[in-house]
Amino acid sequence: MTFVMNSNSPIRLLNTLQALPAIKNSPLQTAEEYGMGKVAKNAAKSFSLAIFAGAFIAIAFVFYITVTTGAAGAPWGVMRLIGGLAFSLGLILVVVCGGELFTSTVLTTVAWAQGLFSTAELLKCWLRVYLGNLVGAALMVLLIVTAKMHLLDGGSWGINALQIAQHKLHHGWLQAFALGILCNLLVCLGIWMTFTTKDILAKSMLLILPVAMFISSGFEHSIANMFMVPLGIAINAISEPEFFIAHGFIAADFADLTWANFINHNLIPVTLGNIVGGGVFVGLGYWLTEQGSMQEKKQNTQQAETSVLNPRSKSNQSHYLSANTQLTHSGEPNTMKNTLNNLTVNDIMNKNPLVLQQTDCIYQTLSLLVKHNIKGAPVVNHQQILIGFVSQQDILRLLWSEEYAIGLSVPVSTVMQTEILSVGNEQPIAVLLEFMVVDKEALFPVTNSGLLSSYNYQSYDQRLKGASAKRPSIYPVVNQGVVCGVITRSQIARLI
Repeated sequence: MTFVMNSNSPIRLLNTLQALPAIKNSPLQTAEEYGMGKVAKNAAKSFSLAIFAGAFIAIAFVFYITVTTGAAGAPWGVMRLIGGLAFSLGLILVVVCGGELFTSTVLTTVAWAQGLFSTAELLKCWLRVYLGNLVGAALMVLLIVTAKMHLLDGGSWGINALQIAQHKLHHGWLQAFALGILCNLLVCLGIWMTFTTKDILAKSMLLILPVAMFISSGFEHSIANMFMVPLGIAINAISEPEFFIAHGFIAADFADLTWANFINHNLIPVTLGNIVGGGVFVGLGYWLTEQGSMQEKKQNTQQAETSVLNPRSKSNQSHYLSANTQLTHSGEPNTMKNTLNNLTVNDIMNKNPLVLQQTDCIYQTLSLLVKHNIKGAPVVNHQQILIGFVSQQDILRLLWSEEYAIGLSVPVSTVMQTEILSVGNEQPIAVLLEFMVVDKEALFPVTNSGLLSSYNYQSYDQRLKGASAKRPSIYPVVNQGVVCGVITRSQIARLI
């Protein structure tokens, strides 16, 4: 069971139900929803979060400079590993605290490849995030220079920053491009791994090694460079000759720290490399890999549908022979369970459901619900993305509170529920039905560690009677973030 949250509505994100692992999205499906969320996000909010992300990555580079300053005598690989571990703070802050980072945003290519939005929308999203990251990095440069952090450790901190920044400008164009590919290959693989879990601590741990690896190996991250190289340029510009002389340098030693060198020899090739490494190699690479299995799954679904419609056909005889050999305790063929296990939500859902807009009047909405003889309907935005759900009960409750006043100009958005249970179209019917009708905690009162949570003895039949699940009887069906149908308990009952 998945929970849907739209960024433009006040929907509180709920925890995924741990009791239903079979309904959990695959990383590819999560990547599609991830991309849809980024492109559909309000532009001002997206830009603001991008500023935060740029600052987070800059903070991580400050950490890197600090832990590697004064370590000239330490083993080269060990110190780079320590610096890489410190730098992983940046991506952890982005994921945990919320941020729009360009190098992970390029994973929107997965949803784009599925045709969920246009190329223009994709590029517009990338541009606003990129510019937001630039603003965040620039603000951090201003703060670090104002704080005179380059004078730490007698100025060694500043010399270390200058050398790191200068080193980034000594790559050839193709070398910088390749280093950008390698960097974002690891960044996006780290993000992809976080798609497999909802646990914040687990996400953080999964990010550490990929980030430590790309930093310690000298791969190039465009957003990190937006902070590091301008910081080097700023330190070089504001420092007195005595600052350099005290450490055996002169200002001319860092003369190649210029904006032209930065943009032409680093920022452009590294940015392009980041796009290829994350958007093409990881995003489109996994998308292409999954196409074969998705086609196979689709064929299996079609075969299952055929077996239900024509269970005695020649092609399905062997399937039903094996099913008929599995007998229930009463000796009857157990074909119903096999049928339910083969069917998915897509096979029986209403594919042309009534959907509502948040601006619809509650009177018109109630009239439509009564006319179609349904208890409730999903509310969508102009992109058909689920943003709420409204029922007859929701509307009647409001009318009661207003003493059934006539002519209330109240939109659906006022009464709709925004904590929404939805289901994927490939979800097995058997698993969904179990979730709808059975409270397994009441039926099996045992903790995760195997201890009884209730010492009031009851037989299985007694517990079963009290294990009625208090859950909705109607669910929007969401595919790649878009409402594609509705399924109800009544539909499953009719099937049975």
